[in-house]
Amino acid sequence: MFDYASTSKPKLEVCPSPALLPLYNIEESIVVIIDVLRATSTIAAALYNGASAVYPVATVENCVALSREKNGITAGERDGRIAPGLDHGNSPLEYPKEFIEDQVLVLTTTNGTRLLHKSLGAQTIITGSFPNISAVCTYLIQQDKPVLLACAGWRDRVNVEDTLFAGAVVDRVKECFDVNCDACTMAESLYLQHESNLIKAVEQSSHYKRLACLGVNKDIEYCLSSDVAAALPLYREGKLINYL
Repeated sequence: MFDYASTSKPKLEVCPSPALLPLYNIEESIVVIIDVLRATSTIAAALYNGASAVYPVATVENCVALSREKNGITAGERDGRIAPGLDHGNSPLEYPKEFIEDQVLVLTTTNGTRLLHKSLGAQTIITGSFPNISAVCTYLIQQDKPVLLACAGWRDRVNVEDTLFAGAVVDRVKECFDVNCDACTMAESLYLQHESNLIKAVEQSSHYKRLACLGVNKDIEYCLSSDVAAALPLYREGKLINYL
C-alpha cells in the first residue's frame, strides 16, 4: 500500500491578523511573528549587531521592571512613539553594534510583542522581517515542520507590510510545504505584484502614513530591505536569542 504519510509535506499557513490566531493549531507549529514596521526588524537588527538577548514584554511597567532585573536597556513604543518611561524607541537604527553589543534589550511594542505573547503555546517561535528573510526561510525549510506565518497587523487589523512579508516567505519556501491556505495565496499574490518596489506598495498603507508623520522614513527603508540583519531570533525561556 502506498504510504502517503511518508511523502507528505508540512503545512504552511498565514494568519493575517492576531484576532484570528485562535483559529489555528499552533501547538505543533513553528510560529513566525511578523511585525515589519518595526518590532521584528528591530529585534533582528539588535541581535545581528550583537545583543546578548531581547526580552519581549507586554507592558511598559514590565519593561522597566525586567530591565532593572537584567541590567538591560528599556525600549519600546506606543502608537509609533517612544513610550513614556522608556529610554529608547522601536527603531532598528537605534541599535548599532557599538551601542547594543553584549547588551540586553527589553522591548515592548503596540503589536509585535503582544502577538508573541499570544503565541506562547506554539512549539517554536521565531521572528521575521525583510532584514532577516533569508535566515527565516532557510530555518523553516531545514526544520521540516508545520509553519504559521503570523502577522501582527495594527491593533488586530490586517496591514500591507506584514502581509507582503508573509507573501515573500510563501514565495520562497512553498515548494517544501503543503500550501492549502487562501491567506497564503493572497499574501503571495500581493508580494509578487509589488516585489520590485516594496516601498511604493507600502506608501499607501495606514501604518506607513502614521510613521511618516513621525519622520522615520529611514526606518521604513531599512525595514523593507532584504538581508541587512542576518539573524534568526528564536524565543526561549522568555527571551529571543540569535540562533545562527
